[in-house]
Amino acid sequence: MLNTMRNIGIMAHIDAGKTTTSERILFYTGKIHRIGEIDDGQATMDWMSQEQERGITIQSAAITTYWRDHQINLIDTPGHVDFTAEVERSLRVLDGSVAVLCAVGGVQPQTETVWRQADQYSVPRICFVNKMDRVGADFFRALDDVHEKFGAVCLPLQIPIGQGGDFEGVIDLVRMREIRWDADSEGEKMEFSPVAPERTEEAGNWREKMLDVISSGSDEITELVLDGKDVPEELIVKEIRKGVLSRTFVPFLCGASRRNQGIQPLIDAIVDYLPAPDEVPAAVGFHTKKEEEVQIPCTPDGVALGLVFKIQYDREAGSLCYVRMYSGKIKNGDQIYNVGKKKRERVNRILRMHSNKSEPMDSVEAGDIAVFIGPKLAQTGDTLGSEGMPILLEKMHFPEPVISVSIEPKTMSERDKLKETLEVLSREDPTFTSREDAETGQLIISGMGELHIDVLVTRMIHDFKVQARVGNPQVTYRESVTATVEHSELFSKNLGGKDVAAGVTIRVEQLPRGSGNRYVNMVKKSAAPEDIFDAIEQAVTSAFQSGIQYGYPCADVGVTLVAVDYNELTATPFAFTSAASMAFDEACRKASPELLEPVMNVDILCPKDFVGDAMSQITQRGGLISSLESKPSVEVVHAQAPMAKMFGFSTSLRSVTQGRASFGMTFSHFEVKKGGLGQF
Repeated sequence: MLNTMRNIGIMAHIDAGKTTTSERILFYTGKIHRIGEIDDGQATMDWMSQEQERGITIQSAAITTYWRDHQINLIDTPGHVDFTAEVERSLRVLDGSVAVLCAVGGVQPQTETVWRQADQYSVPRICFVNKMDRVGADFFRALDDVHEKFGAVCLPLQIPIGQGGDFEGVIDLVRMREIRWDADSEGEKMEFSPVAPERTEEAGNWREKMLDVISSGSDEITELVLDGKDVPEELIVKEIRKGVLSRTFVPFLCGASRRNQGIQPLIDAIVDYLPAPDEVPAAVGFHTKKEEEVQIPCTPDGVALGLVFKIQYDREAGSLCYVRMYSGKIKNGDQIYNVGKKKRERVNRILRMHSNKSEPMDSVEAGDIAVFIGPKLAQTGDTLGSEGMPILLEKMHFPEPVISVSIEPKTMSERDKLKETLEVLSREDPTFTSREDAETGQLIISGMGELHIDVLVTRMIHDFKVQARVGNPQVTYRESVTATVEHSELFSKNLGGKDVAAGVTIRVEQLPRGSGNRYVNMVKKSAAPEDIFDAIEQAVTSAFQSGIQYGYPCADVGVTLVAVDYNELTATPFAFTSAASMAFDEACRKASPELLEPVMNVDILCPKDFVGDAMSQITQRGGLISSLESKPSVEVVHAQAPMAKMFGFSTSLRSVTQGRASFGMTFSHFEVKKGGLGQF
């Protein structure tokens, strides 16, 4: 039943308590029988050995559980900035999310990143203010923080009874009662009581504010309030749900996950207020034959259509394809069509995942999430469907890798194994790329940050048993063009006694910063067969990767195919591939190429006494400070700095702040590197 299904994710800044909250949800819904703690390396959702050792979430784990006859597909996403792609691909397929905030820190730098990603995919959300038992916790300040930073209308459904060390429970404003959790039963038993007289006035004021926000979209509640009548609980729940689905406001709940307080009302809120798969706007796809956008209603009777949002390698089963179904039904043994790659594949088995354990399923229908075993070519972002209706669901866009290291096998016999491992890891993680340096023959791997690369290298050595040596981190530069140039190239050769020839004319131009590379075909389809156009497109897209002068990937380069010189007697796809590659190289060289370097957003959190020292550390590295934000316990310095100067920053920051400052770094944009490559 679609209306009893919820696809939800838990998102937040690192250390706000996402995984702790997820563990409690699994415990109270009966999915696990004891609570695993991140601090002990026992969390169910953090099942990778590295996650347990480091105490952080690296891969988004999918798990299915049940509450009040509702099926909840829960995805716990990473909070560390280096694993933004994991969050991005999870949000793409979710219908709703729970944003976990720290009651002390409020909105932290990575919270802003995930919140904006959720806005980009129009994901309705509810907020859970965690760590209400910590010193300095302030529920109302967290509300103000969200309102100021994101302009969201905040709707508290609960207010805390005491804060910090005095936190003992919450007042439920919808049902006007106090809730406390019994410590002896690990919070499983809840105690309900009427609102105490000394808190009645405050609770009444906040309930009035809550009704005021809800009534702005409900005439029924407005009339009841104006007539001084009681507003029934069912009506309040119905109107809150309506507001969440339209993203008019964001409901707020609070608790302390580590102390098992506040979780059951959160699960109720997930069921009551977050959307079912058929309540969100229909997915939009691109029909490749009709060349038009089409709406895809979420119905089991439609054409089978699913999106691969994650690939995970399993030593025994091979590739696990995590698929969100948008339409139709796929059964075990069905043949499916990979729309982007134009290849047929078979689904050998379908599994329902419970973190790293699984149970077999006969079929999966629209709205659900499952794992397919069998497809060998599928990659993150691929659409699986049918040849009769070749619809591409939108491509996922991932941030560019900004840091590289060289890696080489300890023995030549390990080289093939290393290459295979790199292929598996880059299929799993679109922000991890590998290439061979044309001049040195070295293998270069690139990722989102030092932690990202470190985690992947550790996985290669421990999980894949590859013996390899790793070089020092280097910045990943990009190449682009600054002029518009049109160039024609003719390829003509005698191969094996047969004359082959091909002619192409392309135009290269600079695109706006951050828009990515683009290939457009302006030639009529009747001018040449489809395989010729495919060969040209393939040549150009692979040329984007190999660069212009220095071998770095291209960024923001637009290529338009203007004309082809086709003769069916001498034309071959190989000839057109060669002509297109040569045309691209020549046109880019004429178009005044330039080198771009990555610039990072840096957020430093440090005590007031050390702000000056922290700021001087960033300015010494060519950074520009954009703003300073004061919070009760820390100052937050927002700055931008070139990635090349940021190596070793954490050590120098710790030494000048007596180890009391921390920082987060995310990719911002590429800009022209001053002085070219001479300034290494």
